[in-house]
Amino acid sequence: GAEGSTLMSYFSKNQIQALKPKITFSTLRDLHCPVLQSNDLQGKPEESCSTEELFEWLGAIMNQVSLDNKSSNFLSTYCCPEPNTVVEKAFLCTITGFIIPEKIIQLLEQLCCYFGEPKLAYWLTLTVHGFADSPVSWRESEHGFHKGGENLYNFVIFRNLDYWLQMAVGAHDDCPP
Repeated sequence: GAEGSTLMSYFSKNQIQALKPKITFSTLRDLHCPVLQSNDLQGKPEESCSTEELFEWLGAIMNQVSLDNKSSNFLSTYCCPEPNTVVEKAFLCTITGFIIPEKIIQLLEQLCCYFGEPKLAYWLTLTVHGFADSPVSWRESEHGFHKGGENLYNFVIFRNLDYWLQMAVGAHDDCPP
């Protein structure tokens, strides 16, 4: 009835805007990046970093933590794992909103275009976070918020199109399939 149409007009005016993903870009200059080898998940001293080291480094980058390891910095003394290389320019793009799986596949395909000519990137990443307080995580199980609400996966794609898939969930959640 009338109540339904009033609700619909309210939502169409006020909620549709909220559902549009928000996109932010930033350029990181002279960034220390871990050296990775697609066929070496564990890493090797002086040759490449492990998947765990990369995951930790990505967390620092996404949260804009300083990586200079200064003793005067009380927030973080974290620094990029060894071995690393300095990248003159790296791009960080954040898309916030409700994004369907088909769009994520589309994003992955577009990101792989960076491996075309000129071949500037050795590897790139795409991280997908579920909302920390999402009611569902993996499969049909409830999502246990408890401390951090971890609920994410991360693709690391290499120039030869090998890839790593990293997943993280809270301690009380089902493991991903």
